Amino acid sequence: MVKPMAIKEHMSVVGSDGAHVGTVDHMDGQDKIKLTKGDASDKHHHLIPLSWVDHVDQEVHLNRTCADAKARWQTAA
Repeated sequence: MVKPMAIKEHMSVVGSDGAHVGTVDHMDGQDKIKLTKGDASDKHHHLIPLSWVDHVDQEVHLNRTCADAKARWQTAA
């Protein structure tokens, strides 16, 4: 499992298909990534679970496609 400390603000988040999902705003606790609202068409922050992360290098790579991530992410309050 990826350690939360490996995920930094402003990192790009990409799906397993290489498509851009969003940009990291910050970690929300130890198990959720909060994405910036600027990338979202609805202009809201969205949360994705750390369990969706496959690996981290210069980007956060998910273990699911961009479309699947966007269909299942949570809208932040």
